[in-house]
Order: sequence, then structure tokens, then C-alpha cells
Amino acid sequence: MRPRIVGISVALVPVVMFASGASTARVAAQAQGKRVPVDCNRACLEGLVDEYLAALVAHDPKRLPLSADVKYTENDQVLDVGDGFWNTVTGMGNYKHHFADPVGQQAGWMGTMRERGGLLLMAVRLRVQLGRITEIETNFFRAGGGGPNNIAAMDALGKPEALWLEPIPQAQRSSRAQLIEIANAYFEAVQRNDGKGFYPFTDDCDRIENGSHTTNTPSPRPNTPGGFNYMGLDCKKQLESGYLGIVTNIHHRRFPLVDEERGIVWANCVFDMGGTVQKIKLTTGEEADMGAFFGRASSIEVTEAFRIENNKIRRVEMIGSGAPYHLNPAWPGGLSGK
Repeated sequence: MRPRIVGISVALVPVVMFASGASTARVAAQAQGKRVPVDCNRACLEGLVDEYLAALVAHDPKRLPLSADVKYTENDQVLDVGDGFWNTVTGMGNYKHHFADPVGQQAGWMGTMRERGGLLLMAVRLRVQLGRITEIETNFFRAGGGGPNNIAAMDALGKPEALWLEPIPQAQRSSRAQLIEIANAYFEAVQRNDGKGFYPFTDDCDRIENGSHTTNTPSPRPNTPGGFNYMGLDCKKQLESGYLGIVTNIHHRRFPLVDEERGIVWANCVFDMGGTVQKIKLTTGEEADMGAFFGRASSIEVTEAFRIENNKIRRVEMIGSGAPYHLNPAWPGGLSGK
């Protein structure tokens, strides 16, 4: 049965803003003369992201139209704008994927960046209110972060698959609530995955996690822990196998950016793996030894984008890094796992 979501418009959009420090307020004050158009359209929002990236590489937040109470985080740690990655970034990478929500005045970007000569993946979300940036949420994946990853392959792509940028025909577009419902169904399906849930995927669904294709990559040998060729399967067959039963909870699910024109949902959440699952009896009859995860509680902080067509997920792009177990994010609101 398809899961339902009640009261989503209130619960999922962050409305609390606060200054992360006096220095942030000073930086914002220096940019008081700059403003974003009150009704920032797609081109405007994408341009704002480019402006943000240019300011970041220049180590100069004064270039940006920041609100005096702008909130800035890196992997859910609240910092002053200008601190953290602002000090260590050395340049742009090649991969650039823009996202925009003109209705919610949210902009997003996933791509590669350089830090001391090394490549990393970055996801950044900006919120605009009354002509100024009020929220900046950034998440990073760096080499050595664990799990399937291939930063170099993502960088080599340069741009997203053209499908991500194609508009959905007007008559086939889903509402914001419908798009969020399907994105949330993905998290419901992964959480305590038993192979018997609601799996809304197209037959050609494909997923990229930290630059690595984790679907539709056949291999003569098992390509995941437990002796199971999980990544050789498509999106639906993966979940029908029950292999992701090691994910015990997906909480603080937020869906701040929704693009009805392109059928896209941008989501943030935390995957918990409680370390309590040692073996999984798969629906194929095989048994997967999950000893690599057993006995150690861990979490992954996730930024995930979905391309949804006719209420089915066709593409998934994720940037996620290891986090303290059951991390409580710095951003309020969101759905909890059950």
C-alpha cells in the first residue's frame, strides 16, 4: 500500500532562521546593497548558485546578498559564512548539476570541487527570502569516506544526464505533494527493507551514489558485502531482494526543493544502521552475511535528488557521508522514520 503523508507543507519546509555568529552578521551587513529579485525565476536561481560558487572559490562572502541572520552549515555543523570550506577550497571541478524551485525560492547544486588539489563532491542548497539568501546548507563527500564512490568518474561526466533537465509534459506533471510522496516512498522502502514494500520505480531507473553507479552494473562476482551481486540489479529488483534490511531508520526527512516542471525532488535525511543485523534472508532464497556492518552503529548524512515521471522514480543522484550514529541535523522539521 502506498504510504500517505499528512500536513507535509508545514512539516517539511524549514522556517526558522538565526545568525550563526557575530562575524556572519558583519559579512551580511557588508553585502546589504545587493539583492536578489523578489520573484527569482529558474535562470535567476541558477545564476545565484553560480554567484555563490564564484564567491566561494574567491574566499569572499561579501560578494553575496546575504541576510543578516543567514544560517550556514557544513555537514550539519553550524558555522559562520566564510569559515570551514570557505578557507580550504582551491577551485571548481568539472561536474555541475543545477536544481531550482521558483515556487519555494530554493536553489540547489551538486558537483565536484577542489580542496588542496584533491577532488570532492559537494551539495549546496540556498534559500532566498525578501531578496536575500537566508539559508545555506552544504554537504560534502571526500575521498576515503567509505561506501561505493567514484568522484573522478563524476567529475569526468561534466554535466548531468540530459534527462534531468527535460521538462515533464504539462498534462503529465505531478503536484508538489505527489512528488514528495513518491520521494518519501523511496525512504520508506529502504528503511527496514523486507522486499515486500511499495517500490515506485520505472523499468529503466538508475542511481548514482557519490559518483558511483550502484544499479545496473553486472559483475561476474558479488559486488557488495555479504556475497550478493546487489549493484547488478535495477532499482526495483534491489529493493525486492530485501538486501537493505541493514538500514534500521531513515529520519529527519526533509524535501525543501521541489521542481514540478522537471519532476524533481531534493531531499535531506539521515540513514541509521543500528549494527544489529548480522544476516539477511533475501527474497531470492540466498542469505547475505552482513558482518561488515554488524556490531557497529553508524549513520550516513544524505542529500538525494529524484527525477520522477508519472509518479515513478526514474533517476536518483546522491551525495552522502558518514556521520555520528543517529545524527540530529541542524535544520528543523522533517519526517521521522517509523
